[in-house]
Amino acid sequence: MLTASGALLCFILPQHLLMIDPHLADLRKTYAQRTLSEADVLPAAVLQFRRWLEEALQAQLDEPTAMTLATVSESGQPSARVVLLKGLPDDAGLLFYTNYESRKGQELAARPLAAATFFWPGLERQVRVEGRVEKAPASLSDEYFQSRPRASQVGAWASPQSQKIESRQQLEQQETAVLNRFGDQDPLPRPEHWGGYILRPHRIEFWQGRPSRLHDRIVYELEGDTWRLSRLAP
Repeated sequence: MLTASGALLCFILPQHLLMIDPHLADLRKTYAQRTLSEADVLPAAVLQFRRWLEEALQAQLDEPTAMTLATVSESGQPSARVVLLKGLPDDAGLLFYTNYESRKGQELAARPLAAATFFWPGLERQVRVEGRVEKAPASLSDEYFQSRPRASQVGAWASPQSQKIESRQQLEQQETAVLNRFGDQDPLPRPEHWGGYILRPHRIEFWQGRPSRLHDRIVYELEGDTWRLSRLAP
């Protein structure tokens, strides 16, 4: 690692941190809460997702709207991070918000394709989504931005998301500058570099854990305007 002055720093980890726990490979759980069959599901994939999401909310799971969002660069390098689902507009897409100039925003500008995964271990369920991504209407982004806590609004103005910064102090200075700029104004206007995206799925897989790793997997694939269902081997 190089310091600001260019000096090389070396870190030596304790020996016990260099060893993988020999019991790690033995960690496993038997899934046996529920089953999933073709007769259980709704004909439209996003409606079936809404059903499962509502069940996750009712079960009061931790962060039920958290989804791992994967994008890909122009060179083909994938990257993933966790974002929060903020809506299901028109029952045809998954809505999330971010900085358009962030790494994910730049990758989506170059290749508007993404995949998302939800994992609800309390229900022994996983959902995988693949599709195209488009920017949400500006009116929708404005409405949501102005509903956020003021501190979150300030943060959206202050943070050059995904860009390298010199220190935490720099970020705090930018926050102070935003506070000075807007004074007591509440709510703040939405910055042009921040807003929503809608992931429009063409493939959604529903995974239900079962004993002996013989899990249930049902996939919906969009053909024209029709969702086709298939069962996948675990």
